Amino acid sequence: MSSIPASLFKQKNFVHFWIGQIASSFAFQMLSVGIGWQIYDLTGSAMALGLVGLFQFLPQLILTLVVGHVADRYNRRIICICTRLIMASTVGILAYGNFTETISSTMIYGCAVMIGTARAFEMPAGQAILPNLIPPELLSRAVSAIASAREISVIAGPALGGVIYLLVAPTLYLTSMVCFLVSCCILFFLHYNYVAKAKQPVDLHHLLGGLRFIKNNKLILGSVSLDMFAVLLGGATALLPIVAKDILHTGPWGLGLLRCAPAIGALLMSIYLARHPLTHSVGKIMYVAVATFGAATILFGLSEHLILSMIALFILGASDMISVVIRSTLVQLETPDDMRGRVSAANSIFIGSSNQLGEFESGATAALFGVVPAIVLGGFGTIAVVGLWMYLFPTLLHRNTLENEEK
Repeated sequence: MSSIPASLFKQKNFVHFWIGQIASSFAFQMLSVGIGWQIYDLTGSAMALGLVGLFQFLPQLILTLVVGHVADRYNRRIICICTRLIMASTVGILAYGNFTETISSTMIYGCAVMIGTARAFEMPAGQAILPNLIPPELLSRAVSAIASAREISVIAGPALGGVIYLLVAPTLYLTSMVCFLVSCCILFFLHYNYVAKAKQPVDLHHLLGGLRFIKNNKLILGSVSLDMFAVLLGGATALLPIVAKDILHTGPWGLGLLRCAPAIGALLMSIYLARHPLTHSVGKIMYVAVATFGAATILFGLSEHLILSMIALFILGASDMISVVIRSTLVQLETPDDMRGRVSAANSIFIGSSNQLGEFESGATAALFGVVPAIVLGGFGTIAVVGLWMYLFPTLLHRNTLENEEK
């Protein structure tokens, strides 16, 4: 974190928001380990793992137009607090189910839907509120700081979650619930100068503004769709419980290590990029990074050793961070302030498709073809997408800098 200028952390509003994001991300990462391991332990089904991701993604897809409008119209701080309270309550249900030994796959699926619904509202509100908390000149540094903090929680959360789950499952859910509640408390101290917007008629044209903006901006469309299809095809995180248990023959602690490996790669890459920012050929760099992501996925699929698997996931995470930084920066620079909520909501669909829907795709493919073929085919699919996108989106390929080159 030493690469982030100290002046950023003199902004009290940002510090409160930053700590709240860490607590929330930490809670979600621990929760993911618990749900993933428990659903596979209950069902022994790769499809069941995929369904957890699908049930988290569907609310984001269905509510896209609504959540963007809500983030642009109402108090974003209150939205974040309410959604995290809902997530804390949902995790409490899972803890109760474990204490009373009534936990079932149906209960887990229902909680996945609740978590997906809450995150559908939280993501655009959390992304859109950031520029309102700090001076504009600190925005890019704030985005980097939050990304680095998120990766730290991704590293520590799964590893600690695996150890706690190994001891006693209910404690994992209670710890996650406490982290969500801590995040809510921190946001209460956030000084956000919310100004109620004038009530205007809301029509379909307004609700579709975010999707229309992305569609008409070929640079943004190319970057977000490339990232989406790459992780959709090459993402193997949903299959980690199977890989850990059936291929690498390890336990929850090994699953935690596998989950944190890509986060370590992403964290180190984010620190490197903060010290050595991308100044030229960013389009070509993004394509190379995504192709590397696909190659690392293939290596992971073929590996039968824990250390080699962790190395592959490390490379996967590092290359993905390059893509994330370029995509996120381009979206921030190109989006008008009054559309940030709707664009963030639309962008969250691309992110959700690559993550939650990608988990379903991985689970379904593994159920049909087997775990190893599913992962390897996904890696080759990612590389194929890179070649196709270079042809479809030459504007992205020839993008030189992150700054708006038209200004």
